[in-house]
Amino acid sequence: MSYGVSAVLQAAVYQQLSADAAVSSQSGGAIYDAVPAGTVPQTYVMLGPEEVRDASDRSGTGAIHRFTVSVVSEAAGFGAAKTLAGAVCDALENAPLNLDRGRLVGLWFERASARRTGTGGTIRQIDLKFRARVEDD
Repeated sequence: MSYGVSAVLQAAVYQQLSADAAVSSQSGGAIYDAVPAGTVPQTYVMLGPEEVRDASDRSGTGAIHRFTVSVVSEAAGFGAAKTLAGAVCDALENAPLNLDRGRLVGLWFERASARRTGTGGTIRQIDLKFRARVEDD
């Protein structure tokens, strides 16, 4: 098993989301690995935590990456956030990501949770959980 594919996978996920017309349009291109300092847009996409476990077998080394992509919005109601979350899922689920290292076997949506956060529940956040199986060369 190697964690070495993790950064490459994250870069490919970021590129996929940035290149997707629906995600880019609905987020205004606000797709972050870390929220920047200062004023942020009302709605944005953020790459989040990841857990990785070994998935090696006799044929070679591999890993299962479970990662989160969050949609965060201060817009009233969950409608806009859910629409953007749907676009994120459409852009990533079974996407044929090209990795600079290793090979993506598959990328699947696992689950989501939507909640209100912030003072007075004014921020809506939808955490989308994905699972990717990669093999390292």
